[in-house]
Amino acid sequence: MKIQKVFAALLAGTAAFATPAAAQPKTEITFARFFGACEADYGNSQDVAHARGECGVMTTLVNLFNATNKDNILVKPQIIEWGPYYQQLNARLSAHDIPAVAVMHSAQLGDYVRYVEPLDDMLKEAGIDAADFTPNARNAVTVGGKIYAMPWDTHSWLWHFNVGLFKKAGLVDAQGQPIIPTTVDEMIAQSKQMKERTGKNYIDIATSTPGDFANSSRSFYSWLYDQGGTIFPSGYEKADFKSPEVLAAIRPFELLAKAGTITRGLDSGGGLSTFLNGEAAIYLSGTWRIDDFLAAQAKPDSPLHEGYTTRVFPSLFKTQTVWTDNHTWVLPKGGTNPAQHKAALVFIKFLWDHNADWARGGGHLPARQSLMAGYAKLPLRNFIVELTNYGKALPHEARRQFGFQSMIGEEIANVINTGKTAEQAADAMQERSVGLLRGR
Repeated sequence: MKIQKVFAALLAGTAAFATPAAAQPKTEITFARFFGACEADYGNSQDVAHARGECGVMTTLVNLFNATNKDNILVKPQIIEWGPYYQQLNARLSAHDIPAVAVMHSAQLGDYVRYVEPLDDMLKEAGIDAADFTPNARNAVTVGGKIYAMPWDTHSWLWHFNVGLFKKAGLVDAQGQPIIPTTVDEMIAQSKQMKERTGKNYIDIATSTPGDFANSSRSFYSWLYDQGGTIFPSGYEKADFKSPEVLAAIRPFELLAKAGTITRGLDSGGGLSTFLNGEAAIYLSGTWRIDDFLAAQAKPDSPLHEGYTTRVFPSLFKTQTVWTDNHTWVLPKGGTNPAQHKAALVFIKFLWDHNADWARGGGHLPARQSLMAGYAKLPLRNFIVELTNYGKALPHEARRQFGFQSMIGEEIANVINTGKTAEQAADAMQERSVGLLRGR
């Protein structure tokens, strides 16, 4: 009996040293992102091929990584609303509660470059080939000649069309496609014809809350760039909102408002439902809405069933140039220990390998040049695939870009909703820009 007890004790001791790798503590990394929460639909999904929308694809990718990675890594998402995301990130950085991986718009990278790791060598370590970045994506993540983020997409501003309403208004070509205006006067004439023949608004835009202000600012930037204009003609220490190009980029909103052909006072939910319910002809939004509207078009009872299409935000002035931004992944400084750092690189390599899934389901253009030909074959993407060649953004030297986006959007919302003139809006932008740049 004594021998048996000793043998049993030896076996128990051996087992203590032979714990399987799967039972070892996982390397956990935190993952700060927006894109919404959709646990009810995708909480357990690993089927990336059938995931739709930004939230669906992002949630499914994290699920798939956690279930299949062979490095014993657990990614713990920290989902934050889009509006307050950067304020919360600032607070976390100050409190040293730093995520291992975080999403960041390239427009914000200039303000955060001192807080994130340069990635040139780390991308090579992870097996990510920066030579595959599209030119737009490379420019978006490069500051002072160094790469500070892994690009995830290029997203831009579109017109989404209810083709059925355009047909009723007599505004389609011989192929039954919407006629795209080429001047401001043509657009206003179209808007009046739409209202007269269908009773519906021409333009549907959300403008009532701070989270909606980006809608009008992205439109403003597109028409400003279309003229070759800028709000920083003399360096980035002072903005100029008194140029003819700035006024011309604001004026279309004033004219649409005076014609009564643009929606007023809608929040994002109201704007979306207005378009989906067939109450407006054109919805101003981005690349991320394409799959949503294709899904609506497929439903027999949808007002979009008669036809939906999309085009790049139209040129009404000189040249086709449109606002773009990029989602990117950054590694904030101080957010990991050595094991977590290695795990973060494994995770962003996984994301890089699934960039096509993001482009398909999220709607945005891929960050990888090698994926562009395949992307162009997806529904309606042939109309927008060239965006990476002529899309434009403010350079990283222009700081407080989201502050300017919000301020410009709010003032244009006032033009639409309260009757401010373009000149009054420009005056307010000029005055408010001083405070924004003082707060750099």
